[in-house]
Amino acid sequence: MKKKSIGLLFSVVFMDMVGFGFIIPILPDIVADRGSGTAVLGLILASYALGQFISAPIVGRLSDRFGRKPLFMISIFGTFISLILLGTAQSIGMIFFSRILDGLTGGNITVAQSYIGDITTKENRAKGLGMIGAAFGLGFIFGPLFGGLLVNISLYAPALVAAGIAGINLILIATLLPESHPPKARRERAQLNGGGFRMVFRQIGVPQLLSILFFYSLAFSIFQTMFSPHALLVFSLSPQARSYILAYIGVVIAIAQGVLIGALLKRFSERKLMLAANLMLALSLGFWGVNRNIAGLLISMIPLAIGGGLMGVVLRSQLSQSAGEENMGVALGLGASVESFNRILAPAVGAWMLSGLGSWAPGIIGAGLLILPMILLVRAMVVKPRDFHQSAEGKTIFPGNAVLAEKATEGVK
Repeated sequence: MKKKSIGLLFSVVFMDMVGFGFIIPILPDIVADRGSGTAVLGLILASYALGQFISAPIVGRLSDRFGRKPLFMISIFGTFISLILLGTAQSIGMIFFSRILDGLTGGNITVAQSYIGDITTKENRAKGLGMIGAAFGLGFIFGPLFGGLLVNISLYAPALVAAGIAGINLILIATLLPESHPPKARRERAQLNGGGFRMVFRQIGVPQLLSILFFYSLAFSIFQTMFSPHALLVFSLSPQARSYILAYIGVVIAIAQGVLIGALLKRFSERKLMLAANLMLALSLGFWGVNRNIAGLLISMIPLAIGGGLMGVVLRSQLSQSAGEENMGVALGLGASVESFNRILAPAVGAWMLSGLGSWAPGIIGAGLLILPMILLVRAMVVKPRDFHQSAEGKTIFPGNAVLAEKATEGVK
């Protein structure tokens, strides 16, 4: 059942991201068709990320309390409605509303990651999350490709087809996906550790992991948003050439998350893998900042994509483990919120670096942002925290769950 569920989740996330990929290339044209320009487009894109920033932790918390399946369905239903609104929008106001609604209900990736956490063990969680990451990446590659074909029918056809995909996903989840977080488990976990946002931050390692995630995702988001303007400024690459390179990066990330991570985790611990991925990403970003050769650009994108892809997956795995099973949705939601915030921040910061400081700045400063994660990771490997605690019955408590350990050992004191 677990393999079947992971396969279904892979399919759902893949189709969801294909639908999302339909929208990104045509949104500027839809905004222009309704009489507005680049400034309004920027606000619309920011409104979607802002909606996710607000809602992701809340959706994650609700999935901890009420189960993954109902929140999954609510999230995808919100996407379904928002895409219909976008495909039939007659005004800029309606476009704004559709993107805000999609952002506010767009916690489906967080819920999918929490679902994977429910049905995997600590040892194979990163591999399971890697499959979801691969589905995410592949969907985002194929989405723009097929969306470009749909535009030949109508400018609004991609949005309506994407709504149809969301409807199919809703049916698949409702009929085929079993609940991974049943009421009995929710009650038992709530009794053990209460749950909630404040409780998550009391867990050993969670604040440090969220700090690492903030700097990693900011550095990687600056690269993602500045790659095209940087390639135009430094190499004078055409839009088509830039698209091909981005697709090439996406394929490497998908391979790293879907295939490579499983083999690496058989030989290395997650902490060592994070440290190596962080170092690989930092060096690649620094080289990207100073490189002026097309061949060098293409070669450097391989370790950059591998480092970025591995870092994202293993970070989420560590975050879910440190928070404990009863708070997994909250922790992953907070992680998604941090990433959404950086997607709002990165375009403005990156544009200032590129135009105000020079073409070197996004890469070199991005590499510099990864120094703190490096320090925190090295410290975690040298100064070992109380990773495991023993309960009164001698059973090993979930790693890093200090509050649960305290409750379990109360009878011993």
